[in-house]
Amino acid sequence: MVLEKYKQKRNFSSTPEPSGDPRVAEERAKKANPEKGLFFCVQKHLASHLHYDVRLEWKGVLLSWAVPKGPSLDPKTKRLAMQVEDHPIEYGTFEGVIPEGYGAGIVMLWDQGTWTPEVEGVDAALKKGDLKFTLDGYKLKGSWVLVRTSGRWGSQSGGDGRSWLLIKHRDEWAGEVDITEFAPRSVKSDGDFEDILAAEQPDVWQSNRPAKGGEAGAMLATIIERAARLKAGEAPAPASDKAKGTRENRKGTREKGQGKRDKGKARAPRAVKKADRKPRATTSATRKRKS
Repeated sequence: MVLEKYKQKRNFSSTPEPSGDPRVAEERAKKANPEKGLFFCVQKHLASHLHYDVRLEWKGVLLSWAVPKGPSLDPKTKRLAMQVEDHPIEYGTFEGVIPEGYGAGIVMLWDQGTWTPEVEGVDAALKKGDLKFTLDGYKLKGSWVLVRTSGRWGSQSGGDGRSWLLIKHRDEWAGEVDITEFAPRSVKSDGDFEDILAAEQPDVWQSNRPAKGGEAGAMLATIIERAARLKAGEAPAPASDKAKGTRENRKGTREKGQGKRDKGKARAPRAVKKADRKPRATTSATRKRKS
């Protein structure tokens, strides 16, 4: 059954996530043309831990990998990507607050666009554990690869094969800039987590917060406080020293990158600049919004 695992994990009477229509998936699969590009998105998800969900359209659904540290533009950096259940194509434009249950937290549409396979047989590549592809999004572009590992969760070690690595190939879109820090906001609303929460119900987690301790817990507490002030029409509280430091580091990274370009030793990847063109593929929900 299409999306069976996705549906089993969720209570659609309490979550705003799309339930997924098998007929939509079937129709989408029939009309798909990989050579012209298929839909992809990356959703930044603050739940019990912060992570980035990379989703690639295939056969009418979204193949999904959770990337704890987010995508890296540096080919030397290999990012763990845990494969999770397929998601409905309607999920590709989802942004909002999941109040309780599986995945409770805040979901941001961090990037979207199209992807094209760099291999002739996608199913064979997935089975082999070596999927090469090109992304054309707002933030992520160029050649990438997902490689299944032989670690604890890898198929070669007797695991279930969920453990993969997401790696950027060397091309004009590669570089050392941390794209998650450089471009942290939503491509749908241009908001941050507090803006998404403020647009709904900032006090949704009076108790039972998705993240209670550690870095994710501290981040969520700050977001809830700032969202409440935004909802009340007040200016958000000043960012913490840690957040200020992050911004300063990001500023320093940009200045360092500019200095390298001036010396002709290196240049920042084009992916951190405004996209030359908008992604070609959209979901049906996106088309309805535009019409």
